[in-house]
Amino acid sequence: MGRRKSHGSSKSKQHVPHQRQLSLAKRNEINALCEKLFVLSINSAYVTQLWDNYVEISTILEKVKRLEEMKTESSKRSQGIGQFINWLKENGANVDGASVAEFPGYDLGLKAERNFLENELILRIPRGLIFSIHNAAPELITLQNDPLIQHMPQVALAIALLIERHKENSKWKPYLDILPTTYTTVLYMTAADMIELKGSPTLEAALKQCRNIARQYSYFNKVFQNNNNAVSAILRDVFTYERYCEDGSRMIHALIPMWDMCNHENGRITTDFNATSNYCECYALRDFKKGEQIFISYGPRTNSDFFVHSGFVYMENKQDGFKLRLGISKADSLQKERIELLNKLDLPTVGEFLLKLGTEPISDLLLAFLRVFSMRKAELAHWIRSDRVNDLKHMDCALETVVEENVRKFLLTRLQLLIANYPTTLKEDLQLLETTLPQIKKLAIQLRVTEKRILQGALEYVEQWIKA
Repeated sequence: MGRRKSHGSSKSKQHVPHQRQLSLAKRNEINALCEKLFVLSINSAYVTQLWDNYVEISTILEKVKRLEEMKTESSKRSQGIGQFINWLKENGANVDGASVAEFPGYDLGLKAERNFLENELILRIPRGLIFSIHNAAPELITLQNDPLIQHMPQVALAIALLIERHKENSKWKPYLDILPTTYTTVLYMTAADMIELKGSPTLEAALKQCRNIARQYSYFNKVFQNNNNAVSAILRDVFTYERYCEDGSRMIHALIPMWDMCNHENGRITTDFNATSNYCECYALRDFKKGEQIFISYGPRTNSDFFVHSGFVYMENKQDGFKLRLGISKADSLQKERIELLNKLDLPTVGEFLLKLGTEPISDLLLAFLRVFSMRKAELAHWIRSDRVNDLKHMDCALETVVEENVRKFLLTRLQLLIANYPTTLKEDLQLLETTLPQIKKLAIQLRVTEKRILQGALEYVEQWIKA
């Protein structure tokens, strides 16, 4: 779930590349840059080194993009809608009650052509039209032993998309022609854009995503240049970093035509695969009137995930959360006991815990971890022996007063520091959003606003908890 949306102008363009072979000198220069890129992106980088690593990678990628630049012909994506709908119907899809249309702020979306009641069937897409490595790009079998293709299904899907985009007479052309080729994900951010994420835990995730895609691109560049197989024959002269960005950052294993034109809103997941009929079926998550945009839910994901992988921020996201990284220090004299108790609770010794949006921001798992983190030797020994260890996950668990006080003090201090890490205040960000901003900068500020609201809500909760 959760595909990327191009949230720019509704006049988003579809770019058709001219295939042309680069000169030998340019090709050799790109290959040399890719060798450097691979080394930079595969070597271990500590969190404190990620920014410098990102800047080095970005500098090389700018050189690569200039060398790889190809002329394109532009046309509106909407020009291919009619052919796309005909293709769907000719291949057994049931889409009669919906159409693809332009919506302000969303680029393309799904439009109701009649009234739909909640839980009413909207779309039926046959298995044969679901774009996956099982249905498309049979040439991919020549890379079946490649470790990335074997172990990273989303990477295999990206290569399959590139193969079908550049094959002559691909049966998928009507669908591929309507997919966006420009996005607002972190892969399209400059270093100046990335600075807008300073203080946010999303910055680390964004830098790692850019690093991962750079590594995959440089790896496959070498594969396609140095091997003679069916995939290399198609992609050797057309594989570029920007084209890989279009398809390589999808964190999904398949694409479902028409269904993936739906934009996201709060609600339950109402799509499933019917194994009996062999169709993917999408039902209305609420009532939709004729002429309205049809939305689906991409599932319970944070705005940080939406921002990094899908290129948008959903300001009304009821499933949002702030990722709080916590861990037991190796220097802790009670490390062994804390780890033993955490294991009994099925909790990690180092991991991310979500601060939730709403009136109860502290999850049961976060509460239990903080209690273990705050215990002294006697309390740890007691709970390690106890058969009621899961009581630690409940707010009303009877604990020594000093342990609960330590939990509250830790949370209070940590939340204050997290809020102070941002170079701007919530009020300042809200004022910025009232001005005209470049789309990617606007998204970064929207993300900061959603994160700060969660932190502020959690801080107010802890302050009231201390007073109680």
